[in-house]
Amino acid sequence: MQTRKFGSSGPDVFVIGQGTWYIDRGDRKSAVAALRRGLDLGMSHIDTAEMYGDAEPVVAEAIAGRRDEVFLVSKVLPSNASRRGTVIACERSLARLKTDRLDCYLLHWRGSYPLQETVAAFGELVAAGKIRSWGVSNFDTDDLNELLAVAGKDKIACNQVLYHLQERAIEHAVIPWCEQHGVAVVAYSPFGHNDFPSARSPAGELLKAIADAHGASVRQVALAFLTRRPSVLAIPKAGTEEHAADNAAAGKLVLSAGDIAALDTAFPRGPKPRGLPML
Repeated sequence: MQTRKFGSSGPDVFVIGQGTWYIDRGDRKSAVAALRRGLDLGMSHIDTAEMYGDAEPVVAEAIAGRRDEVFLVSKVLPSNASRRGTVIACERSLARLKTDRLDCYLLHWRGSYPLQETVAAFGELVAAGKIRSWGVSNFDTDDLNELLAVAGKDKIACNQVLYHLQERAIEHAVIPWCEQHGVAVVAYSPFGHNDFPSARSPAGELLKAIADAHGASVRQVALAFLTRRPSVLAIPKAGTEEHAADNAAAGKLVLSAGDIAALDTAFPRGPKPRGLPML
């Protein structure tokens, strides 16, 4: 299995993790089983957030009795990210997750509170043993530079950003910045948001041809392409055990240089946008 270091001083985690956005909107029993199957297959990185409705309680049920196997991540909303608000939000998430600590805690996106307040709260939570590391989500390079000036070197564990075959904006500057500073890049919505390439499109046919050549699925090929760089991890969601197993298998798939070149042509990254895309 391919692993990635989670930040400059964090542990190695399996390159494919488990997302939980909207996981509470399907069948709860199936969602819990999918997360547990993912753990069985090595997908220890489980990502959730206070914004995700009842996802944290679903995760709590899935990891009951298995907490030490899990690299658990949650997020604070920007509206709660004052110094005191961040601590309170973290404690609420811990209660919903039925655990005493998070392995990483993220600021969900840039908000109105000064970064100094949120970073100070993260430091307080680390000192109290309630979180082991912290990071951010949806931060562009300007935000990351400001954050680095506030926090100092080797403090930012990860930047979780939108990244899929048809949205490659982070390759222009965000990924290089993170690689330069030892920050893990975590790709959310790696299959897009209801816009995965159609099987009947030329790009979809290419995905199928590459998948067939490797005895893989098209979604495994997509995940392998996104995680081809050593800084990038992906957190696809799975609602069933079968989908979880399919996602996990992508962590063993290594694409050839020819595969990567063909996908790069079929899914061009396009010009650098003015702002970082997010969902």
